[in-house]
Amino acid sequence: MASGPAGSAHVDDQPRPGRWLALSILVLAVLLVGVDATVLGLATPFLSEDLEPSGTQLLWIGDIYSFVIAGLLVSMGSLGDRIGRKKLLLIGSVAFGAMSALCAYATSPEMMIAARALLGVAGATLMPSTLALIRNLFHDPQERSLAVGVWGAMASAGMAVGPVLGGFLLGHFWWGSVFLINLPVMALLVVIGAKVIPESRNPDPGPWDIPSVLLSLVGIVGVVYAIKEASVHGFRWDIGLAAAIGALTLIWFVRRQLTLDSPLLNMKLFHHRGFSGAVLADLLTILGLSGLVFFLSQFLQMVQLRSSLNAGLTELPAAVGAVGAGLAAGYVARRLSVRIVVAGGLAVVGLSLVGCTTLHADTGTAAMAVILFVVGIGAGFSFTVTADVILSSVPKEEAGAASAVSETAYELGAALGIALLGSIVTGIYRGFQAPPGVPADVADAARESLGGAFEAAGELPAEQGAALMKAAQDSFVRGLDVAAGVAAAILLSAAAAAWVLLRGQELEYSPAQVTAPEPEREPESGTV
Repeated sequence: MASGPAGSAHVDDQPRPGRWLALSILVLAVLLVGVDATVLGLATPFLSEDLEPSGTQLLWIGDIYSFVIAGLLVSMGSLGDRIGRKKLLLIGSVAFGAMSALCAYATSPEMMIAARALLGVAGATLMPSTLALIRNLFHDPQERSLAVGVWGAMASAGMAVGPVLGGFLLGHFWWGSVFLINLPVMALLVVIGAKVIPESRNPDPGPWDIPSVLLSLVGIVGVVYAIKEASVHGFRWDIGLAAAIGALTLIWFVRRQLTLDSPLLNMKLFHHRGFSGAVLADLLTILGLSGLVFFLSQFLQMVQLRSSLNAGLTELPAAVGAVGAGLAAGYVARRLSVRIVVAGGLAVVGLSLVGCTTLHADTGTAAMAVILFVVGIGAGFSFTVTADVILSSVPKEEAGAASAVSETAYELGAALGIALLGSIVTGIYRGFQAPPGVPADVADAARESLGGAFEAAGELPAEQGAALMKAAQDSFVRGLDVAAGVAAAILLSAAAAAWVLLRGQELEYSPAQVTAPEPEREPESGTV
């Protein structure tokens, strides 16, 4: 029988079997968002052939989803705190399924861009809602740590399964199938989730401030857009203008939150050193990892000439390490300490990335698997414990907003990482010398990207084309090695920051573990 205090919210009295069944449904959404983050890249060549988008339209098809998600995460996390996280999750799941079908059957680039934008709106409801519901489902700290570990493991598994699943689907069906796989999963989530997930919300939320929603959207999208565009095209006046507008709008957003009685985001959350330290650690970690992972996929497919399925399987050990570490992270953090596990995990990732500075075209699968497995272990420990710290640092009624801050840090870190490491790889790559006899316009096309080099090489005689590809691949690998060194430095810096900011931070223990020994100690009060 549940023994919570009288008047406690019904989520306090949820029986353990109900909590774990609800968790199994929640992680379906996380798994799907992880798959969706990686599967589109494989479908892009097929989609391009069918819809024939321009270069600019193709970029928007790829980027609009992440732009909208990043811009709306904080707003949707706060909305879930107000109207109910279960309600928002179920509405978002139905919308996600509907927009996935719209993407699958898009008949023009404009329709695909609009559908991907709406998919981003729906996606922004899922991640903060799932993590916030975990905070309210699991009041026992050690159960919550394990639940967060499962949540993180499914996110990692989704990102790793995406290329494998996408490679299989694209080998047997048309490109729209990578979107249609969302429908049965979302249907299962809605039908079963409506029955087993308990509702939770802030009991005294105050109004949802629409001006703050708009400021958050404009500010974050402006900054992320400027970062991504600068990484592809270099600095231009319009990109600088977008960055300035985004930054000034975010400053306005923060100032407005400090004056509202019911802010969209409670800025006092950042007064908690553990919360701020965990968010910063997440941002720096994703910054260091995302850009490298982005280019690692190109390395496997365009330098080592692996198939998309083979490349996905080669990257799988990272997910295996992350899943195992995520499930054990809470236990280990209580036996050691939060800062040892987080800082140690980040240091392990940083040192592993040092190994990536020696990548070359002949690097074997076994060596890649070991490096990526160790990276996965370090990241799994770090991300799981920081997510637990973020959730336990805030009142449960603000869990949605806190979860959204964590997810926003992830999106910003990914954009920054691709921009920073991308500019390094691109800058070094474009410096290669084309073999003698290659026309200047063909050489210029090859320097645009490694994919461009493949196309350019196809226009040349076989021997000359092979020489051009060799020069391009060698230059790309040099850029990747340098970027890996920078990523390693960022991760080691994140480890140092976590060591300082998470000093004294501990995960909660179960109430029974804290109180049970006390009656035994009382008769021995005279001993030391």
